[in-house]
Amino acid sequence: MGISEEEWKRLQKALDWPGPDQEITQLNQSTSPVHSTFSIVGLKESYKASVYGEVVDHCNGTYSVALLLPWEGQAQVYVRLEHSSEVVQILKKYREISEVVQCNLKWGADGGWSKGDCCCEYKDIKTGTVWQCERPKKLSCDKLVHHSFGGLENPLNPFEKQIFTKNLTNVAITGDTQIINVLPNTTGIGKCFFALSTMERCRSGMTKPVPAGFYLKDVWNSFVCNTQKFSSSQMGNCLKNKIVYLMGDSTTRQWFEYLERKVPDIKRMDLHTPRSCGPLMAVGLKNNIIVHWSPHGVPLRFTKMLITDLHYISNDIDEIAGGPHAVVVFTFFAHLVFHPITFYVHEVAKIHQSVVALLSRAPETTVIIKSGNTAGLKDIFQSDWYAMQLNTVMQEMFRDIDGVIYFDFWQMTSCHYLLENIHPVPVIIANEVDMLLSYICPA
Repeated sequence: MGISEEEWKRLQKALDWPGPDQEITQLNQSTSPVHSTFSIVGLKESYKASVYGEVVDHCNGTYSVALLLPWEGQAQVYVRLEHSSEVVQILKKYREISEVVQCNLKWGADGGWSKGDCCCEYKDIKTGTVWQCERPKKLSCDKLVHHSFGGLENPLNPFEKQIFTKNLTNVAITGDTQIINVLPNTTGIGKCFFALSTMERCRSGMTKPVPAGFYLKDVWNSFVCNTQKFSSSQMGNCLKNKIVYLMGDSTTRQWFEYLERKVPDIKRMDLHTPRSCGPLMAVGLKNNIIVHWSPHGVPLRFTKMLITDLHYISNDIDEIAGGPHAVVVFTFFAHLVFHPITFYVHEVAKIHQSVVALLSRAPETTVIIKSGNTAGLKDIFQSDWYAMQLNTVMQEMFRDIDGVIYFDFWQMTSCHYLLENIHPVPVIIANEVDMLLSYICPA
């Protein structure tokens, strides 16, 4: 997979997730929000607010959640059972199964999902990744032109489908319903906002606390560094003489589209590619700004597009000269949840090698990893638990690389009052781009 045995053991330890203490054979034995409650320990009449909480599992059927309360007003505790332990076991079971479609990865000890001389194989020389397709009946293998996503085959048996029902997955848990009054306090709220106003400039290598910040009037206030709100003109000044390379999936395309709308004088060039699939490029002549967006290579669930427009992230990074004018941003999560974790480690290891080489030849390059985000999808195909596992791998494999900035947007997409979406809503995108610019142009 491109990593050492020690690194693989470290990843396995980080990804370890305990299962139920006994085998579940009937639905009424499963973890259930109907039979779960929560209570606020030491409930008082007034507090100082509420944000994302850190959950501690006591491994005895009880959990503790620590909540910071950093602003005044009313607040109410809301607890939700995202996935039961039984659901997580099913997710773990089926993560390693490749489904039989027209094209898929060639991966694993069995060499892929098909045998014999049935298939065309397309191997990337640099990454070693093999994509294979069923052999066409009339055309030769070198006639592959387009790529598009296929269907999904549900692997669950009838009992497992019951476990995944709406009654047990993504369901609110009943508990204390008292309204919490959050009062101003010179020893609490005052200190909180004073700390925000005297934070460090945003840079790589900064510690990410839990919580990493909070929303107040739809503005994310970071506890990590001094994030700013950028006007349109400030965006243009920040990106002046910059080349921004956005890579990955539709969530980085959302950033491209936001910059396209907000940065003065920036215009999209017609590259004769699909608007949703790319590659895309926008140029601002006045401030000498270039913004690229390109999708990562297969596996990728996009609509019909040219196979030649799909590039592996590591290969694209190898083609970038870098320098103080270059900003490289990539995300690599949502489309990988359907495939084995070992394949994901292999691909991230290749990206890791390319990033290290880029920073070696051009150490002033800004390199940013955009994490996966919560999606609001709770089925076997696109579970947030899968995405969280991939986030853990990416963080672990890049945690010791100086000069790499890791944007963890898990909290920002999970604690906003609007429903989670695999494509975050505009107000969240605005806060994400403000964070991006705060690292490019720290104050």
